[in-house]
Amino acid sequence: MDKGRLEVVCGPMFSGKTEILLHHIRRALIAKQVVQVFKPEIDTRAGTHKIASHSNLEIAAHPVPADNATHLWQCVEPQTGVVAIDEAQFFNSSIVGVCERLVDEGKRVIVAGLDLDYRGAPFGSMPALLSLADQVDKLTAICTECGALATRTQRLSVSLAQVEIGAGKEYAARCRNHHTVPSNPL
Repeated sequence: MDKGRLEVVCGPMFSGKTEILLHHIRRALIAKQVVQVFKPEIDTRAGTHKIASHSNLEIAAHPVPADNATHLWQCVEPQTGVVAIDEAQFFNSSIVGVCERLVDEGKRVIVAGLDLDYRGAPFGSMPALLSLADQVDKLTAICTECGALATRTQRLSVSLAQVEIGAGKEYAARCRNHHTVPSNPL
């Protein structure tokens, strides 16, 4: 059996992570590979059974509980060669073991997610996935304040919760100089 591989696409919101993931999926489908696409069920921005980029590219996806990534592994069919996972930062820590197990089974695993949360801190299991990856694509967006390269996601609402599902009205891309972190009482 061929050894699998783990590829991670990361960056701030509006950097094109999902678009790159969709690009890899489409290329695998052109190559007649069996692909399965997964997403955390808490992300319903594009609907419950698809992922979509901000440029309106989309593909069907299987929603799985973010607090039980093992369910994702159980849904992968034996003939599947490529497993694509969007919004990986929302899954609990079991996503790391699931990805490693899929790679050990010879599958190409492509994961997309935010590497940093709105505070600029490492987000969920993404640091572990990045360190285990065979390939990493770290993307940037454009700062909505100055036009520089943006590496951060700015939350525009007052919520201090780490996870707040949203898009253009709730978040903006910011460079390091224009990113501000709301005071956190914790």
